[in-house]
Amino acid sequence: MNILLTGASGFLGRNIAARLRTSGHQVRPVCRSQGVDFAHMLEPADWLPLLAGVDTVINCVGIIGETATQRFQALHTTAPQALFRACVSAGVRRVIQVSALGADTQAFSAYHRSKLAADDCLRSLALDWFVLRPALIYGHGGTSAKLFMALARLPLLPVIGAGEQAVQPVHIRDVVDGVLACLVTTQTRQTLDIVGAETLTFKQWLHSLRAAQGLAPARTLRIPLRLALAATQVGRHFSPLLQPDNLRMLQAGYQGETQAFNALLGRSPLAFAPELLQQDASTAQTGSTPCSI
Repeated sequence: MNILLTGASGFLGRNIAARLRTSGHQVRPVCRSQGVDFAHMLEPADWLPLLAGVDTVINCVGIIGETATQRFQALHTTAPQALFRACVSAGVRRVIQVSALGADTQAFSAYHRSKLAADDCLRSLALDWFVLRPALIYGHGGTSAKLFMALARLPLLPVIGAGEQAVQPVHIRDVVDGVLACLVTTQTRQTLDIVGAETLTFKQWLHSLRAAQGLAPARTLRIPLRLALAATQVGRHFSPLLQPDNLRMLQAGYQGETQAFNALLGRSPLAFAPELLQQDASTAQTGSTPCSI
């Protein structure tokens, strides 16, 4: 297939592009390093020249925090909506939108609401669409995974409250396998939670990451949500991950429905193992071959 891939230079995009090329697909990357600024692609007409000869579109553009030039409304909503409508005009039937777990009717953050607006637009169009909603993604090169691994190395493991927030971390291999399965399945028009095989508390997740780095167990440091939110007023200037809404999203937890994703993969997602932290979508072994359905 000829596949237009947006966000091709990001963590997820790089892994998707590598696996697509290995599988024999032609990839048309869309990112700033390739001369296309997603923030300026706000009308369907902007996309039509890029869609010539394209069979499938995969949109995996995403930012976890806003900057002066990168805004949720443009990157998560307006540009994707323009792209999806251009696909209708260009006759590109299959569109895979990588959204986020929590982008649903209960969404409260600007991040999730901006993703949800694009998801709803895609679901309203006469296309063979998929909306994929990943949980916390880990694996070699992941920005959020690096942050959590750094937190796990601290002498005291910082958690919000008691650290009992539920998470289902998913390896980058499973996310990419899910995207590739969407290319071939006949069961289109699906919204799927992309989650790991195990449900952990956030405290357990940090302890697992600490043990995976060969460090001795450490005590947790309980931080009240109000104090953690106050700290982000300083921290957000150093990392886009340290935003108040990101803490609120963590407080709400990252859990999803697993059955539909397992059916798409044709297997269960990978169980966490320390070596997976240093493996990407091309090097991690599943133990079984994903099947199309």
